[in-house]
Amino acid sequence: MRIIAGKFKGRRLATPRGRNTRPTASKVREAVFNICGARCANAVVADLFAGTGAFGLEAVSRGADFAIFIDSARPAVDLIGKNIAVCRAQEKTCVILWDAARNLTCLKRLGKRFDIVFADPPYGSGFLSGTMKNLACAESIATGALIILEHDSHEAPIPPEGLVVVDQRRYGKTIVTFLEKTGTAP
Repeated sequence: MRIIAGKFKGRRLATPRGRNTRPTASKVREAVFNICGARCANAVVADLFAGTGAFGLEAVSRGADFAIFIDSARPAVDLIGKNIAVCRAQEKTCVILWDAARNLTCLKRLGKRFDIVFADPPYGSGFLSGTMKNLACAESIATGALIILEHDSHEAPIPPEGLVVVDQRRYGKTIVTFLEKTGTAP
């Protein structure tokens, strides 16, 4: 897996062995950035269920000011750290070992407002609706923030109050739902 565009273009990212982490396919990542790429300039980005960190690193490569990576698995957090080092992006990134499906209170202590959030919870885990609720309630997610959810075609996201669907695309069995955070939270 490689960074597709920007200042880290072509850098090879480490990927995990086994099936515990399912990296976003390069084709899907490229399509997502074709849709939202211009919003990356100077953005603060959160990559939830980050796995390899490819989405957040792609965003920094394309001009985001900062990216935070959150994953609940220690091996994934270690792998993200290696990929950050490969891109020499330590000054623009932060990695947190945290369960984003439970809550996003870890974002508060950073003192940042997030403009773009990418969330790729494990398919079929039941984390999709809880993650959306956490995003709708998170004070650190800016009003108007773009939230990008990658999920299986069998999962139908029903956004809670505070999030509204603005687009949805299908890539094989993968669905990418684009939401925007409104000013109202549940």
